[in-house]
Amino acid sequence: MSDLDQNAAALATVLSSVLADEHGAITPPIVQSSLFAFEDYQAFEDRMAGRSERPIYTRVQNPTVAAFEGLMAQAEHGAAAVGFASGIAAISSTLLAFLQPGDRVACVEHVYPDTYRFMELMLRPFGVQVSYHSVAAFETDANLLEGVKLAYLESPNSVVFQPMNLMQVAEHARRHGVLTLIDNSWASPVFQNPIDLDIDIVVHSASKYISGHSDTVAGVTIAAEEHIARIRDLTLPLLGAKLAPFEAFLLTRGLRSLPARMAQHQATANLFVDRLAGLSQVRKINSPGANDVPGLRGRTGLMSVEFDDSVDIAKFSDNLKHFRLGVSWGGFESLVLPARVGLAQAGEKNSMQHFGVSPNLVRLNLGLEDAEDLWADFTNALRISVA
Repeated sequence: MSDLDQNAAALATVLSSVLADEHGAITPPIVQSSLFAFEDYQAFEDRMAGRSERPIYTRVQNPTVAAFEGLMAQAEHGAAAVGFASGIAAISSTLLAFLQPGDRVACVEHVYPDTYRFMELMLRPFGVQVSYHSVAAFETDANLLEGVKLAYLESPNSVVFQPMNLMQVAEHARRHGVLTLIDNSWASPVFQNPIDLDIDIVVHSASKYISGHSDTVAGVTIAAEEHIARIRDLTLPLLGAKLAPFEAFLLTRGLRSLPARMAQHQATANLFVDRLAGLSQVRKINSPGANDVPGLRGRTGLMSVEFDDSVDIAKFSDNLKHFRLGVSWGGFESLVLPARVGLAQAGEKNSMQHFGVSPNLVRLNLGLEDAEDLWADFTNALRISVA
C-alpha cells in the first residue's frame, strides 16, 4: 500500500469515528438551539468562570458544530479547530485575531482574490503593512520574513497553482519568530497536512472539497490549542461569523466521503493533464501533482489551462455541455472560470494586470462526472472555438 493509500485509509477511519449521541445515532444530530440552559446555579457559575466546557450559546459553541470541528482537527493533525460561516470569515477572523496596527504581513503572490481584497481594503487601512512575494522568494530568501509578524501562504496558490516547499518556508519563519498561516482548501487533508510540515495555522474554505456537494458555505481554522483559544475568545464571539448547526451537519456528511471523492478527482485530473499536453492550442498546464513539493501527496481536480491566441475563450465556454460557467469549486459538477471575467470585480481597474495572469487562462474544476465524457466535451468545445 502506498503512502497516499495509507493516509487516505487512516483518514477514512478518523472520519468514521463520529461520537454517537445517547440514542446511538451514527451521525451527529442537528442541535438547532440558540442557547443552552443549566440545571443549577453552580453549573451556570462553573461555565461562566471557564471551569466547564458545556455549550452556552450557539454563537460561540454548539454540539453539532463541535463534532465537525473535532473531525477537522483530527483530519488536519491539529490540536483544535473552530468553524465559521464562510471561508473568508475563517481567513479574516484568524488574521484579525493575531494582527495589530503596525504589524507586517508577507503574503504569497496570486493569493485568493478575496483574501487580497481583505488585505488591501481592510488590513491596510487599519495600519497593517502587507507585501506580496513569489513562491520562489518565500522558499529561497532566508531573510524575507525578517520583521514580519505573519506569513500568509497558499500551496499551491490561486489561479496559477504554484506549489510551495512549506518545510523550507516554515524553517525561515521559525528563525524570525513569524507565525505561519496557510489556506489548504486546494489540497484538502487527503493530499496535504501543513501542520505536519511545521506550519502553525491551517484554514479551509469548507465550501469546497470539505463539503463536496456545492450546498454549503463555511470555513474552518485548525491550529494548536492556544491559537484556537485566542480566536474563540476574541474574533469568533465579537465578529459573530459563527458556523450554523445545519451547515456543520452537512460538512460532517461531506467529510465522510472526502477520501473517495478526492481519489476520483485525482484520476480525472491525471487523465486531463496527460491529454492536454498533446493539444497544440495549450500553452501551459497549471496542475501540481504528488511529490512536486515535500508533503504534497496528490493532484486535485482544480487546475488552469492557458490557451494560445487561436482559441476564442467566449466561444469555448459557451460550447461546453458538461462543464458549467461558475465560481467556486470542489463539488460534483465540473466548472470553467475564464480568468478574464473570473478575476474582475465591479469598480476595480486592471484586475488582470494585478493578478498577473494571461487573458487566455481558464480555470477548470474537474468534478465527479465520467472522465471520458468530460474530455469529449472539452475537446469538442475547443475544436469549435479555434479561429
